[in-house]
Amino acid sequence: MIRESKSLGRVAAAVAASILAVSVPAGASTAAPAAPPSTVGAVTAPSAPVLANGGKLANTDHLDFLLDSVPLPAVPGHTTYRLEQDPSAEAPWTYADRNDDGTYTRVGGGNLDPATGHWTQGAYNADDISRAAVVYLRHWQQTGDPASKEHAFQTLRALTYLQTVDGPNAGNVVLWQQADGSLNPSAIPVELPDPSDSAESYWLARTVWALGEGYAAFEGADPGFAAFLQERLHLALGALNRQSLSKYGTFDTADGVQVPAWLIAGGADASAEAVLGLAAYVETVPSDEAATTALTQLSEGVAAMSSGSATEWPFGAIMPWNKSQSLWHAWGGMAPAAVATASSVLDRDDLLTAAVKDTAQFMPQLLAAGGPNNAWSPTPGEAQIAYGVDSRVQSLVATAEAAGAPGLLDLAAIAAGWFFGANPNGAPAYNPATGTTIDGIEPDGRVNPNSGAESTIHALLTMLALDADPELRAKAMGISVTKETKGLSVVEAETGTITGAGSVVRPPSSWTGEANISGGAYVELKAGDTLTIPMPAADQPSNIFPIVNQRLAPSGSTTWSSAKGPLGTTANGGAGAQGITDAPGILFPFALRRALSGGLTSVTASTDGQAALDALLVQPLISTVSVDGSGGEATLYVSAAKSTIIKPVQVPAGFVLEQQQYDSAGRPVQGNRDTARASNVAVAPGGFTWVTLVRS
Repeated sequence: MIRESKSLGRVAAAVAASILAVSVPAGASTAAPAAPPSTVGAVTAPSAPVLANGGKLANTDHLDFLLDSVPLPAVPGHTTYRLEQDPSAEAPWTYADRNDDGTYTRVGGGNLDPATGHWTQGAYNADDISRAAVVYLRHWQQTGDPASKEHAFQTLRALTYLQTVDGPNAGNVVLWQQADGSLNPSAIPVELPDPSDSAESYWLARTVWALGEGYAAFEGADPGFAAFLQERLHLALGALNRQSLSKYGTFDTADGVQVPAWLIAGGADASAEAVLGLAAYVETVPSDEAATTALTQLSEGVAAMSSGSATEWPFGAIMPWNKSQSLWHAWGGMAPAAVATASSVLDRDDLLTAAVKDTAQFMPQLLAAGGPNNAWSPTPGEAQIAYGVDSRVQSLVATAEAAGAPGLLDLAAIAAGWFFGANPNGAPAYNPATGTTIDGIEPDGRVNPNSGAESTIHALLTMLALDADPELRAKAMGISVTKETKGLSVVEAETGTITGAGSVVRPPSSWTGEANISGGAYVELKAGDTLTIPMPAADQPSNIFPIVNQRLAPSGSTTWSSAKGPLGTTANGGAGAQGITDAPGILFPFALRRALSGGLTSVTASTDGQAALDALLVQPLISTVSVDGSGGEATLYVSAAKSTIIKPVQVPAGFVLEQQQYDSAGRPVQGNRDTARASNVAVAPGGFTWVTLVRS
């Protein structure tokens, strides 16, 4: 059963224990300049969902169902707004298990003790309370719904009760709360930090998110409550200034790379969610120097985690964790939204660069590789969940607005189509009639049918974003089928033929401390050995990224070649200084100088030292994502090339092809309407082109 991890320590543990070491079936796009024209078929598209919620997608019914009244007992160090007048508040239950009859049962985290009614974790948690408050705040602001205003008010009261108000941990937040209102600062299994208010955390970052958006919403509607939220925001900032922000401007080393030391809990993911709240607050109160300073510092830290390029892994993504150069996870995908929003509030164009690279270069590659898998570590794997999907949609929408990049909205429509059926299962993940959302989809399409708070919350955040943009909503709702993805794929090194003394190694755990051995095995070569890896047939060139488990000590190099000559070399050792990472050396996909020509069926590695070779990432120069639905058939063409590529496409009779070409920043290059049955699709270097079929 897919359950969220509450801290970075648990993210790492979850990755180690549960990331499926899945090898994405190797394959390459048929989109190549020299290839015969491909035929784009016209099919009968599924109907778009019927909206029963006043024509809106965002339906809070299920989130309302998850809410419960929580007694707030008198506990030293914990209080909230008007506690004496109203000693209770509202909070959402953490999980909702689906029953056979289609109803749901609200449950807490961990195991229930029937004698006490306590869960080993708790019934409610600060992460979900804070994000539920954000949903209700945005829903109230967007629709004027008085019920959502009241729910926002009550969930913010519940959230601030969890914040410790005095002592050495003042400003930090207790994570778990039982149904009777008692606090559980030390959950089972152990959360980090433990006790949960003993240091900064993801839940402190999300508290800042909710407090910032809460102040901005209530400042005019309820000045007294807004002043209370402002006070608690400053309390939270005091905690951050004692902790991570006290290190502002200093850097740690992670495998030889300098990484910011002042991110909340070491995460660009956590810091980004705090940035969203601070941006909303500072936009409302620009004179608040403490908040503006924190917003500036955290935004700079998040932007500093930008990595790679269109042709270098991780292709421009903002990496979520400063202790790994090889682990990206989808629920850290809110980082571009944060720096894009902050760039506008702070008038800092330099912050926008990281958001644009992530959304315009990495995001198309993510879609072509199969969508927002929970993790690339460094190969794509694990489940897909609403949190990861929403994070990408939010980032695309925010960056499109800040950067004037309309192409990102096409990507947002494809990403949001996940909720309407364009996912590995093929069925809608969100039901606008009930407001329920499945808890996740495994790579093989299996669904977790439960509908917990996190899934519900993040689906609603996407629906609110779509409702705010009717054109985007219509396009997203018109995408309910992912017909095919042809993008980044994996070929395991152990499928190759070894010449010499080398061997296949299967370690007890695939987790290295900061990344995962793909397929649970790698090939160990000795000096003089060769490894010939079979490659799937492809009719276009591909960039090849050997994943090397690079040691600290120098160990020679491996030369990579094909039947047409050398491709490049990778160092077997000489990894950068370990620094703050949890393991020496680095498991990383290294770029080669030349692409593998189309039609070649093997790659050979020859080494002059001891080498640990895990797999090959194969990136077609042109990747594709083909979707369908009530909006019609469309294909996204994604470039990993250094020059414009022309792709011939055969258009069926009775249709014309429309295309919009975007550059590597998501901005339009050119568009045309071609009425010929045979047409060419142009894809800009590092950019993408959106192609649709229209009846003539």
